[in-house]
Amino acid sequence: MTHKRRYSAAFRHTPTGSLLCNFLLLYILYTLTRAVFVACNWSLFGSHLSAGYLLGLFVAGLRFDTTAILYLNLPLILCFLLPLHWKERPGFYRAVRVFFVIINGIGLGANLCDCAYFPFSGRRTTWSVMQEFGGEADFWGIIRQEMLPYWYLVGIGLALFWALWHFFCTPAPLPAKKKGLVAYYVSQVLALALAAGLAIGGIRGGFTKAVRPITLSNANQYVTQAIDAGIVLNTPFSLIRTIDKKPFVEPQYMSMEEAEKIWSPLHAPADTAAFEGRNVVVLILESFGRQAQEEGFMPFVDSLAHVGRSFAYSYANGRKSIDAMPSVLAGIPCFVEPFFLTPAALNDISGIAGELTRHKGYHSAFFHGAENGSMGFQAFARSSGFTDYYGRTEYEADPHYGGRADFDGTWAIWDEEFLQFFCDKMTEMPEPFVTGVFTASSHSPFRVPDRYKGRFREGSHPLFATISYSDHAVRRFFEKASRQPWFKNTLFVITADHTSMQNAPAFTTDLGLYAVPVIFYAPGLPALSGVDNERVVSQADIMPTVLGLLGYDRPYVAFGQDALNTPPAETFAVNYLTGSDLYQFIQGEWLIQYDGREVVHAYRYRTDPLLRHDLRGQEPAEYTRRLQAVIQQYMHRMNKNELVVK
Repeated sequence: MTHKRRYSAAFRHTPTGSLLCNFLLLYILYTLTRAVFVACNWSLFGSHLSAGYLLGLFVAGLRFDTTAILYLNLPLILCFLLPLHWKERPGFYRAVRVFFVIINGIGLGANLCDCAYFPFSGRRTTWSVMQEFGGEADFWGIIRQEMLPYWYLVGIGLALFWALWHFFCTPAPLPAKKKGLVAYYVSQVLALALAAGLAIGGIRGGFTKAVRPITLSNANQYVTQAIDAGIVLNTPFSLIRTIDKKPFVEPQYMSMEEAEKIWSPLHAPADTAAFEGRNVVVLILESFGRQAQEEGFMPFVDSLAHVGRSFAYSYANGRKSIDAMPSVLAGIPCFVEPFFLTPAALNDISGIAGELTRHKGYHSAFFHGAENGSMGFQAFARSSGFTDYYGRTEYEADPHYGGRADFDGTWAIWDEEFLQFFCDKMTEMPEPFVTGVFTASSHSPFRVPDRYKGRFREGSHPLFATISYSDHAVRRFFEKASRQPWFKNTLFVITADHTSMQNAPAFTTDLGLYAVPVIFYAPGLPALSGVDNERVVSQADIMPTVLGLLGYDRPYVAFGQDALNTPPAETFAVNYLTGSDLYQFIQGEWLIQYDGREVVHAYRYRTDPLLRHDLRGQEPAEYTRRLQAVIQQYMHRMNKNELVVK
């Protein structure tokens, strides 16, 4: 036994043995952060995780951990295995140790960040998030503010840094005798050659020629629900694999002629179309998911859902704020990556505002109470046809309002004050006008103005109190708007940008995480009322539906449908599960999940709302074909800059 221990200790202090010990430490710490991730997000996973299934996800995660660890530690491998005599200089391995702690501390810290961010996005963080927030003027101030509620994760992160430093294994000095040096160099060269082969296979995710480098979508083979891919993946892997991601690869499922026959994004007006110059006002409400609606946290918006036209099956096309504006205002859903962050963002596009401003003489303006330029909203508003923009700058410069005192301290002007400003500015506009507003208060750090402390119940998460506050702000907006001369000649559209912090079982499924209200309310159109329990509607349908209600008489491009004039059986929604690289298609009784090559899951979502019974193989073939037609045309038009009818 003593001999074995001595042999083990001797091997541990060889360069190869020390390297393996350090890698073992990393696997342990990655697994630990995965356990913390599951614990922090148990409300999203706990309802369907069994012990055996969870263990399988952890084991599968080692494959993705291997790729991330190898990417981050390739210099470490060279430092340990290159047979160079100068590595014996004082301080060399101390420098290696510092590198090891910093680079792996950042990787493990990224995993901990997703413990908090995952409920908002439903996926591991990708490089697009860095692009999304990197332009914020107070980026680091926002990070500091967001860290406060998660102090325990900061503590865990510090403990991980300590573990990386304390348990780092350093090789013993080179042998003094010449015979030992020869053995050292031979063993190092062999170890380096072996490590090179293993590293290539580990980074690719396999060793055969048939193996393609693993991506986020490979996590799907281990999960029964797409959201569980977040457990299998790790954040460094997700960031690295999406740095140079090319989102718009055009598939060849069929000829373009056949695709257009199956479904086309080109909308042609009816011969009998008679245009009505009605005002259009679009309210995009931060995080107003359907769980909050059903649990009574947005009573006023819910009342509009009944006096206007709403839908029992209505969905967002993305999980992030920057996904919402293209979907809601221009009929462009998020496929693969947010439209804002792709080269296609430079394409010619024509949203609701663009069509009405250029062709019908509307006045147009977009409103967002954050710092001008924040999140890229101002740029997209301009590119989609809004001529004017009102942000925090314009609000604070207006002497009729509270100025900087109405800033919430983190993101934007409080919703109540900013929506009053929004209403007043519309009253100053010539009719007809088209406007949009994006609220901000129902966002972390989930604060309400001091004067309302304790007024709104929190429910299962502090977010819901801020939703109730924002709902109150919307109520006050409509109270004021109803007294304006333009009110009865206005079509209002109310929806959410995305869901957030949903934790009830029906709203944590791959479908429930996209469930948002879509409401059309027009005081001058009393027939536009009631809840539609048949049609499937998404944010991308808003533009075609609005233009249909106005009797718009020109052709345009939008990846949605007129929700009010399309037969219920033909309505559908598509969203992209970015955490697992799956297209999700909902039509009729069926939800199918498609990886670009084949259907991987299928459910009868109306009778199986928790998506527990996978019926893959029984789904209607025509639904898959329609989804393929949508994908192919989307990619084709993005690449060819064909989003506007010339």
